[in-house]
Amino acid sequence: MSHINVVPGETKLGWIGTGVMGRWMCEHCMNAGFNATVYNRSAEKTKPLVEKGAVLAHSPQEVAEQSDVVIAIVGYPNDVRSVFLGKDGVLNGMKSGGIMVDMTTSEPSLAVEINQKAKEKSIHSVDAPVSGGDVGAREAKLTIMVGGETSVVQALDPLWQAMGKSMTHMGPAGSGQHTKMVNQTVIATGMIGMVEGMMYAHKAGLDLETVLGAIGGGAAGSWSLSNYGPRIIQRNFDPGFFVEHFVKDMGIALAEAKRMNLSLPGLALAEQLYVALKAQGHGRLGTHSLALALEKLNNTEMVNQ
Repeated sequence: MSHINVVPGETKLGWIGTGVMGRWMCEHCMNAGFNATVYNRSAEKTKPLVEKGAVLAHSPQEVAEQSDVVIAIVGYPNDVRSVFLGKDGVLNGMKSGGIMVDMTTSEPSLAVEINQKAKEKSIHSVDAPVSGGDVGAREAKLTIMVGGETSVVQALDPLWQAMGKSMTHMGPAGSGQHTKMVNQTVIATGMIGMVEGMMYAHKAGLDLETVLGAIGGGAAGSWSLSNYGPRIIQRNFDPGFFVEHFVKDMGIALAEAKRMNLSLPGLALAEQLYVALKAQGHGRLGTHSLALALEKLNNTEMVNQ
């Protein structure tokens, strides 16, 4: 089944979801030479892109009708289903040979379903969730995990290069989503360790900034420690990635683990802590706000003395 060639200045790009990450990802693609048609449920969030020359559409189907490649990064699996398979969805407007790319973190089984229904219409589908949060999106340094046909994944290379520092083709449809579940599992338990370590340092009377500097270059170093540790100290819990979306991701990973008869007790504990954080009203904060839940458990606040 043939597919279009992806060429800056020639290929028409459609973009759905212009939130914390999507806005920057689309902008990088536009800066690389792609003309974009954009859609977001809250139209005001498309304003920065429209001001740069993007065309505003009023439905996912309308985006697809104007595009050769349509990329979406939305919130939840039901949003993904609606955007691609709904009555005014992308699949109803896409031309034969076009490519649909879902960069939302979603269910592997849904990625497979979308791929199968796309094939029935001679359309290609790729699942390509990302890691790197708002910083990675803004700086075009995302890590992209891709599932789909090799030739289609390779054809999209100009777009991958515009958005990220690395792209890894993991295998057929659904493989990108499975890889993102691995990523989220590692992050979830790692976040617990980071926050607990900072809590220990605080209670021991250590200067938190000095502690982060001391351990960041050793075996305890991580992306989360370098990027989120300072934000916690600054009491800046603005989202790079929403707590409520992380809860969604962990739920998907745990459901997949159960289906595979796999026990992941660390992930289950992390999910419960984040569910508690969401219940405390912090669902729209960043994932590093896990510190607030641990502070509540310990009746303390990590502020340097």
